[in-house]
Amino acid sequence: MTRAGALLVAGTSSDAGKSMVVAGLCRLLARRGVKVAPFKAQNMSNNSAVTVEGGEIGRAQAVQARAAGLEPSVRFNPILLKPGSDRSSQLVVRGRVAATVRAADYLTHRDRLAAVVNDELASLRTEFDAVICEGAGSPAEINLRATDLANMGLARAGGLPVVLVGDIDRGGLLAHLFGTVAILDPADQALIAGFLVNKFRGDATLLEPGLRQLAALTDRPSYGVLPYAQELWLDTEDSVSVLAGRVVGIPQPPVGSQSLRVGAIRLPRISNSTDIEALAAEPGVQVRWIDDAADAVGLDLLVLPGSKSTVADLDWLRARGLAEAIEAHARRGGVTLGICGGFQMLCRRIEDPVESGRAAVPGLGLLDAEIEFVAEKTLALHREPLSGYEIHHGRLGTSAAADWAGIGLCAPGRPVYGTHWHGVLDNNAFRRGWLTEVAAAAGRDGFVVAEDTDVPARRDAQLDRMADLLEEHADVTALLALLDGPPPVRATVSTGLRR
Repeated sequence: MTRAGALLVAGTSSDAGKSMVVAGLCRLLARRGVKVAPFKAQNMSNNSAVTVEGGEIGRAQAVQARAAGLEPSVRFNPILLKPGSDRSSQLVVRGRVAATVRAADYLTHRDRLAAVVNDELASLRTEFDAVICEGAGSPAEINLRATDLANMGLARAGGLPVVLVGDIDRGGLLAHLFGTVAILDPADQALIAGFLVNKFRGDATLLEPGLRQLAALTDRPSYGVLPYAQELWLDTEDSVSVLAGRVVGIPQPPVGSQSLRVGAIRLPRISNSTDIEALAAEPGVQVRWIDDAADAVGLDLLVLPGSKSTVADLDWLRARGLAEAIEAHARRGGVTLGICGGFQMLCRRIEDPVESGRAAVPGLGLLDAEIEFVAEKTLALHREPLSGYEIHHGRLGTSAAADWAGIGLCAPGRPVYGTHWHGVLDNNAFRRGWLTEVAAAAGRDGFVVAEDTDVPARRDAQLDRMADLLEEHADVTALLALLDGPPPVRATVSTGLRR
């Protein structure tokens, strides 16, 4: 049985762009007729998606599957860690919750999880022409090397050549690239094939001398310099991109005479933050992350996104004065939307023996309903009446609220809405109609919804754009040649320090 070629795209840091590079390579290969699959052995993220098997994977891998022309599958991300606190995470194995683990105890799970990862990658390599793997964080985290499943641990197990991606927009890139290689053990270094510079602004000829010196110091080439492209903002997974005060996307001028002002609360354990991106794609809709009560004043729409720790984040809202700000916003007639955990917070009462171990926690009371957490997680993929998906432990109990479009609840006589469904705002006709209602409730008569904003099409256009950037600015021939055999033999780089 033949085995497909595979390579690993690692990064000097989180948010270096490796997720998008993997997606771009998948789209590039798919456009050439290559049967390609994405793979991330282990992801740590509260941004997740539901697969065709009814399991759960990181959202980035769902987007990469789309780039490859595939439905999302648990095979593309067999291990998912969803942080519920600073010290513990929910462990999802092949799409299903397996345990809650503490960082200090993770070593005890390593061998079992390594077998899952290696078996899944080996299986994909028998069915596809190419498998493009994504690393996690940075391979230079040598304190975590013993339990590593996604970076050099995966590369060593699969004999994968590694392309190291660095974000030059942050500065210090040449040192990051050199240092990442130099800090690794010789056996790990041997798998680092070369570098890819990402998010470059300016004249690339000014960088060229540095790249030549880097090649001389490391015996490794740079495969290209990808320019900064501000339009690549959809499906942002890393939490470092979801910061309070940050504007989401690229604001566009309104079609009519007025804009809508949207604030999305940046919860400490936020999940599926990408839900609000569809709003930011609309002309005249200005979306900003907020974490201060003062920033909730003057908004037309206030969004409470999902949370991995609903009760703990509700406590945080109260401690920050945001709970009072949300209630005041609703009293003024401002539109409020809660999604998943945010929906649960809007309800009258929450019973949570699962995540927080607490019972009878009062919610914000803006929706007359009760939520009860159960051990079995709801995982659902919907096509009707709208497309969307659900990932939650909380279930709707007693309710006196009104139905909202078959996807959730709304408060009679007040513009307060809640749903457990993620992705509903990606439905173009639904989003346009609802934003028209939001504008009317907010007194923004001059706001006119655009008739041609197509969020799914924009997502595909973004994937094509990334593939185009690789075609235009990277040595794609050399990159894809790495799929054909073992990593090139390179010199070992020394830091000059004794180990």
